[in-house]
Amino acid sequence: MNSAFSPLYTPPDELGATLRQEGYAVLNPRGVAEWLDLPLTDLEALQPDWAQLPPDEYLKDGGRYRRRRHACFTTEGGALVQAPHRAHWQPVEYNALHGGMQRWFAPMEPDTVARPAWRRLLLKTAEAAAALRGDQRWYIEAHQFRIDTEGGIGRPTPEGAHRDGVDLVAVALVGRQGIKGGETRVFEAGGRRGERFTLTEPWTLMLLDDQRVIHESTPIQPVAPGTQGWRDTLVITCRAGGFQGD
Repeated sequence: MNSAFSPLYTPPDELGATLRQEGYAVLNPRGVAEWLDLPLTDLEALQPDWAQLPPDEYLKDGGRYRRRRHACFTTEGGALVQAPHRAHWQPVEYNALHGGMQRWFAPMEPDTVARPAWRRLLLKTAEAAAALRGDQRWYIEAHQFRIDTEGGIGRPTPEGAHRDGVDLVAVALVGRQGIKGGETRVFEAGGRRGERFTLTEPWTLMLLDDQRVIHESTPIQPVAPGTQGWRDTLVITCRAGGFQGD
């Protein structure tokens, strides 16, 4: 499939059914605004935060192409509570490159997590997880990423195609500038079927049933030699039973 292809977008009112049937669904920006019942400008107001992300100091491939912040939350019964700042941890079964490490990323900015649009996004993502697994307490991790091409190439998923070891993963494209590549690939975890497409519009949102599919994004390169570009994303995961590493 051509990497320039757009994803097949799901209408917001069909999100739950599509997730159950296909294992993933993609909302276009207008669909995200409808799903959240918020104007898209409320989400766009979050974008300047990505210009201030500190470097990821844990890349085992020696790269300097990734910047990020991290925050954790719990939600139950419609209430959202920010958890004390903690390390991000994954087992090697889910992340062969960085699994088994306690990675202490910089916390997200207080002004960011206090925004009504931010809280609404997390609560709706938890609702999508509940539609798959039932109502319960959800343990949420949020990651702001900037992948840049300062060194010539940037790798959104240096660990390769993977699952995250959670119940639901949501990936929002916050923006991309001056790059080629960054193709999204979603495959059945226990089969051969897969899809490839490129997220190009800011605040396109992909939701994944992490128990059914694996995913990755291909490396990015600058559109012209000697220039710099970047790709900004927000990744939100929902997990039942506790944070990984507890």
